[in-house]
Amino acid sequence: MDVIMLSRLQFAVAVFFHFIFVPLTLGLSLLIALMETRYVMTGDEAWRKHAKFWGKLFLINFTLGVVTGITLEFQFGTNWSRYSEYVGDIFGSLLAIEATVAFFLESTFLAVWHFGWNRVGKKMHLLSIWLVVIAGNLSALWIILANGFMQNPLGYVIRNGRAELDNFLAVVTNPYAWGMYAHTLISAWLLSCFFVLGVSSWHLLRKSHVEFFRRSFRMAAPIALILSLALALSGDIQGKNVAELQPAKLAAMEAHWETSSNVGFPMLLVPDEANETNSMEGLTIPGLMSWIAYGDSNAEIKGLKDFPKEDRPPVTPVFWSFRIMVALGVIFIVLAASAWLQRKREMPCRGLMTTLVWSIPLPYITIALGWLVAEVGRQPWIVYNLMRTSDAVSPVPADNVMFSLIAFIVVYGVLGLLDIFLLRKYACKGPEGMEA
Repeated sequence: MDVIMLSRLQFAVAVFFHFIFVPLTLGLSLLIALMETRYVMTGDEAWRKHAKFWGKLFLINFTLGVVTGITLEFQFGTNWSRYSEYVGDIFGSLLAIEATVAFFLESTFLAVWHFGWNRVGKKMHLLSIWLVVIAGNLSALWIILANGFMQNPLGYVIRNGRAELDNFLAVVTNPYAWGMYAHTLISAWLLSCFFVLGVSSWHLLRKSHVEFFRRSFRMAAPIALILSLALALSGDIQGKNVAELQPAKLAAMEAHWETSSNVGFPMLLVPDEANETNSMEGLTIPGLMSWIAYGDSNAEIKGLKDFPKEDRPPVTPVFWSFRIMVALGVIFIVLAASAWLQRKREMPCRGLMTTLVWSIPLPYITIALGWLVAEVGRQPWIVYNLMRTSDAVSPVPADNVMFSLIAFIVVYGVLGLLDIFLLRKYACKGPEGMEA
């Protein structure tokens, strides 16, 4: 493999491993804040116990997530130096704000929250966890804004042979970035709800700490239903952004080869990228793809054949990742609705609870597939229609990148297994084991 592919693989490994930790951090902090809010408002000690139990799991995930995130920004200097040189004036400013403002705010008040039980007042302690929530979600915002510039570059001028910041307001109001941000946050919050539902179901199946986990189940179920529906809506909005701003990505997502109007949505097809066609195409709903993309069933959708081959994204991985992601999204709605309907029962259906336990990994897989669609679907551009990925890589030997790639896989693999081990260990102990 050449240095370009190896550098892409290394960054993909770093990002995907880091994103094992990020969504649970974003969503679980919000649920903990809601639990502690109920404790402060009602004085019910059970909610304090809930906040401490789920808070310990949050801290494990947050700590390991920080470790995996440190190396990401360094890769822009080691593996993508030409990219950093070309757009660093814009990209670097966004990452600097994230690191020096949002991340340090989150870390500081997380320490206040963790060490402040019985040391600061209830309201101050509650404020600290809400500031963790706000700072964590702000941290995600600045990173998504940086990625949004790569997807839809705005607010720059070409000067001195590089892209320089010209309009900061245009960068931070990028509609593509805000669509990504909404979709990312909602998916992270939903992942955390399914994590709580899955862990609660595991204990309920074993009749362990029944009252405690019944309460957690009842709290998470309606939030999961609302978020699963909101996720579908945000996905539709972002899909329309893709249609308007990245038509080649849309065509790859749908394996659409010929430019046409009133485009139907085939329920079943297999893309044949080599022959620029599809096979096994059947059960097509007339006009649905045009309506989904543009809100008009007669709208024209540009086909992949109208783009030069060197400007087309890889069709097969983008198409299947998108289809599987959407299918899993439908499953989440069904599971969340089922949990909501059974939340007031003394003991929800065993089949549902078993499914929820085994469904804990599914939101992680769905988020990974969504990022694969977003990033691979942008290729061959590292900054859409501005800079090619092949022009952004550092001039380093491929052997060096191969060595660091193997090292990343080994180290991140250990950290990933450690996170799973610790979360499983302390989640299975329950609240009494956690207090001890």
